[in-house]
Amino acid sequence: MRDPLTVLTDAFTSFLFGKVETTRLPVRTSTGQAQAVYLPTAAPGLGDSGVIIGREVYSGKGYIYDPFQLYGQQLPAPHWLVLGESGNGKSALEKTYVLRQLRFKDRQVVVLDAQGEDGVGEWNLIAQELGITPVRLDPTAALDMGIRLNPLDPAITTTGQLALLRTIIEVAMGHGLDERSGFALKVAHAYVNETIVDRQPVLTDIVEQLRHPEPESAEAMNVAIDDVRAWGLDVALVLDRLVDGDLRGMFDGPTTVGIDLDAPLTVFDLSHIDRNSIAMPILMAIVGVWLEHTWIRPDRKKRIFLVEEAWHIINSPFVAQLFQRLLKFGRRLGLSFVAVVHHLSDVVDGAAAKEAAAILKMASTRTIYAQKADEARATGRVLGLPRWAVEIIPTLTPGIAVWDVNGNVQVVKHLITETERPLVFTDRAMTESASDLLAHDALAAAEREAEERAAYMEKQLGDGPAGSRSTVA
Repeated sequence: MRDPLTVLTDAFTSFLFGKVETTRLPVRTSTGQAQAVYLPTAAPGLGDSGVIIGREVYSGKGYIYDPFQLYGQQLPAPHWLVLGESGNGKSALEKTYVLRQLRFKDRQVVVLDAQGEDGVGEWNLIAQELGITPVRLDPTAALDMGIRLNPLDPAITTTGQLALLRTIIEVAMGHGLDERSGFALKVAHAYVNETIVDRQPVLTDIVEQLRHPEPESAEAMNVAIDDVRAWGLDVALVLDRLVDGDLRGMFDGPTTVGIDLDAPLTVFDLSHIDRNSIAMPILMAIVGVWLEHTWIRPDRKKRIFLVEEAWHIINSPFVAQLFQRLLKFGRRLGLSFVAVVHHLSDVVDGAAAKEAAAILKMASTRTIYAQKADEARATGRVLGLPRWAVEIIPTLTPGIAVWDVNGNVQVVKHLITETERPLVFTDRAMTESASDLLAHDALAAAEREAEERAAYMEKQLGDGPAGSRSTVA
């Protein structure tokens, strides 16, 4: 209830001067200034289903990515390319990504680990934590009953065996097989498979048959036996390297019993192989075909094939063609291929530029860590990145990357949990994350010192006279 005197005063004032209303003057401004009135907005994310990567730098929102969840909606293919110079966090990203994917029961991962120190690969610690023994391909250890993968394993189809033999030879020779050499290899392979039934055929059998072809092989094509032997000589010499050369022991015997491709994680440790030798692409070819015929199956499982130092694959035309075929399994059988590369120029300017372009086109997800300005511009042209993204790539700090998921471009900070940190930041991975690790150690030490000081002060206050707490505070 209003006071009667106030009501009387208001009525008398209104009678003399009329009713008074407060009005607000209009505000005149530009649209550029007016937008500050509204809360900032950010581009939509990739949904809330999948693996947490970190947070978007500009919006602060959580960033979630999973190619299997996004396929068919925002992704035409589940394959992923990771680029960036050493020391910016590529290795940490891939390791945490795999650890988080393995929390889903229908995931399986195979890693080709081409880096390492102290006699083990980078992924050795993670494998140990999960109770898995890496498949360590080592020519020295192979001579002492080490790991073997047989290119003629019966688990691989006859067609796959022949394709693998051709790829091995073409990689080693640096050019394709001519028709005559290809014929000699074909008849030797067919004869070995038909006549050896009581054990696994091995490469030694192929080499022996190439050196001493059967008369029936020559008669089938109406050529002299000496011609067939001459056609297969170069092929035999190349395969002999796997039997009695610097790669002996790894592929010239039955496949080692106990390699568990049904495990959630399988790590092929290639760290004992010279990364700059011809051995690396040969190994990539053999492992790729072996997985194609023994691991990838239509059982509704989602599989991730992660390849470190992937330029060894894309730089060889013959191996790149093989992996192109493997990538096509992504849509039909649920395979996500993840290639980790330092510089895009390593592959787009290499011997397999055409094949590299085809593989890059299949990768609908691209993650780019810090690069030098000229490299960033070249990467932007090849991948079709927006100008603003190209400009910030040289300024990115470790752990932050530009993510391009089929045109949805965001800047993302990768976050690592305390549980993951000791598995990700090993001594062998210091080149990938030294600054982050040192900063974390310094912060942890400061936090411990603060806690100890607070505990000490609490004790002193508790032991003092009443009222001393507020006095000290």
